[in-house]
Amino acid sequence: MLLNDNISPAKLKTFTPAEKTLLCEEIRSRLISVVSKNGGHLASNLGTVELIVAMHSVYTTPHDSFVFDVGHQAYTHKILTGRLAAFGRLRQEGGLSGFPKPSESEHDAFIGGHASIAVSAGLGIAAAKSLSNESGSVVVVAGDGSFTGGGIYEGLNNAGKLKQGFTVILNDNGMCISKSSGALASYLSGLRTKGYYEAKSRVKKILARSALGKGVSGVVGETKRFVKGALIPENLFENLGFKYFGPVDGHNLEELIFILEHVKTINKPCLVHVMTKKGKGYVPAEENAGHYHGLNTPNTPQHADTYSEVFGKEIARLGKRDNKICLITAAMKYATGCNYFAKKFPGRFFDAGIAEGHAMTFAAGLASGRDSKKLPVFAVYSTFMQRAFDQLLHDAAIERLRLVLAIDRAGLSGEDGATHQGTFDVGLLSMIPGTTVYAPFTAGELRLCLNKALYEDTGIAAVRYPRGIAFNPQNEEPCADFKYYSAASMPALPPQTACDSYNNNSGTLIITYGRPIKPALKLLKCGADVLRLVRLHPLPDEVFAIADGYKNIIFFEEGAPCISRMFKCKTRAIEGFVPVADLERQMEMCGFDEQSMKEFAGL
Repeated sequence: MLLNDNISPAKLKTFTPAEKTLLCEEIRSRLISVVSKNGGHLASNLGTVELIVAMHSVYTTPHDSFVFDVGHQAYTHKILTGRLAAFGRLRQEGGLSGFPKPSESEHDAFIGGHASIAVSAGLGIAAAKSLSNESGSVVVVAGDGSFTGGGIYEGLNNAGKLKQGFTVILNDNGMCISKSSGALASYLSGLRTKGYYEAKSRVKKILARSALGKGVSGVVGETKRFVKGALIPENLFENLGFKYFGPVDGHNLEELIFILEHVKTINKPCLVHVMTKKGKGYVPAEENAGHYHGLNTPNTPQHADTYSEVFGKEIARLGKRDNKICLITAAMKYATGCNYFAKKFPGRFFDAGIAEGHAMTFAAGLASGRDSKKLPVFAVYSTFMQRAFDQLLHDAAIERLRLVLAIDRAGLSGEDGATHQGTFDVGLLSMIPGTTVYAPFTAGELRLCLNKALYEDTGIAAVRYPRGIAFNPQNEEPCADFKYYSAASMPALPPQTACDSYNNNSGTLIITYGRPIKPALKLLKCGADVLRLVRLHPLPDEVFAIADGYKNIIFFEEGAPCISRMFKCKTRAIEGFVPVADLERQMEMCGFDEQSMKEFAGL
């Protein structure tokens, strides 16, 4: 086997073209084996095998810098740069991150967990090299989904003015997580069908077969600007200052290496438009790239609705009753449960692409009409909501516009690691005037809080909920404010039911929300009372009245310390960034397992 623990970029460069092709097949087998077991991003990585093998055939990292946007397409890069032996522990505690991580390897030039940032980062790396008189190329790899985000154009606009080599590879597979949408997707489709290099090849073949003879075909090589201008009269990337190459077959190693070797010699910004097939080499992933974009671990339960599905079904139900409701997502239609609404009400469903800032201001626009105002709901991961904070604050909150944020993957989110934890949304949202924040614990509470956010609250209302199967107890009485559990009533009181009165029998009160709720409720048997918050901001006055009756208050906050600061209490919160691990282990890391919480509370 060519793929063994001795594989390296230097070793790769010694392989023949046939050996490199065989290596690509072996890498694909390894990707399928590991990701099927560990979970992770399969389809995108299967699509970039030849591209990354070609890059490492031409460039030399870390002397040359590779910046990936988004970084979940970089598994082959990890395999080729000394991490094959550790690849079996991808996305596991103590193993490899699912994204580039400079602290993990010198070959990773920049972290890449969020989209549309790599051109700006790469431009900064190039500027630093230039200022230090350091040689070495900078190569940015960005998927077509990343090109739906505005940040990448800010980077391209500045990079186009460079007087030095700088390469952006547009990895175009026609997909981001859902199918790419918007004018950019249509533009790229036009470039694919008008492909200059493909067309030039056809013209040369026709001329070679003509009565004029093969000699005339050489003239085409001298008239490429004329041919290109006729086929693509206005090229966005060339207008931004880039020399454009493409479309190029992203699975043809010989062609990729030839183009990259040429681009490496050009002393100006270049954009290489590479066509790849997401899921390449694995038929199920080729046929359903959206499903195989990100796989859960095999032991993930699938027998009940997730919180995302509970939200999706409820907003679709409400949409039937209220035609003012509009639903927005940022390239996450299926992952956030928006597919139910989109199928029934396509005219009121909007996929903004990977452009959360735009999506937020678009929602504000929907909510701002005088006679035509709508009731927008923006479904977004907690980690990606951070990207739209400015628009939320200055485009929506100032005018007290009514809009709802459905914040998915709130709190600890598992194996995607530090870039994807939803631990900052409560702090960010609670500082915005006029904002209401809910943290439902059960499926019924999610539905109740969503209804209150739409029809009772004013201004911005956010409903945040975790990743995974929704807790759905029988005979539940959902609450949108808080629930109080008395240890004294435990023998006759199941944990999911609130007391009617506040007995203060223990002297110790545990306050919490989010994932720590389940282990906290187990501490009722240890003699503590538990106050479970549902409305986090503004807090109900009664919550403070309950807390005032206790000498010993312990707050477990699944996020940066924020709500806990409103109490005189002993607090355990999440400080910093949580590394890769499964959810159970991350809870232990943060001290939110039952035993750690018991010890922290002194029970």
